Amino acid sequence: MVRKAVRTLRVRLCLCPLDLNRFLIDKTLMKTATVADLRNDFRRVSAWLDNGETVEISKRGKPYARLLPLAAAQTEPAPKIDFAAQRLATWKGRHFSNEEVAAMRQAELEGED
Repeated sequence: MVRKAVRTLRVRLCLCPLDLNRFLIDKTLMKTATVADLRNDFRRVSAWLDNGETVEISKRGKPYARLLPLAAAQTEPAPKIDFAAQRLATWKGRHFSNEEVAAMRQAELEGED
């Protein structure tokens, strides 16, 4: 039964078997939504995209666009900054007295004027 339907469909659409397979996959597995669905129910459409599904958008009953999910990027997480090592490299273990800190602060405030 399915073979006859496929054969009939191939004859009607004049598709080679490879194109027919792509056509069948696109039409049977692809989710469809309207422009109004994008506006009013984007959460559902984005859930389809999150699941890796392709969504065909139709406008006034005709195909308008196709939304494809982005491939998950295989990126490494950003390295964590070692602030203690940076502080040690900058100040080389130097400790400031309260007077030195007050003098530096005063110099900063004078420079703001």
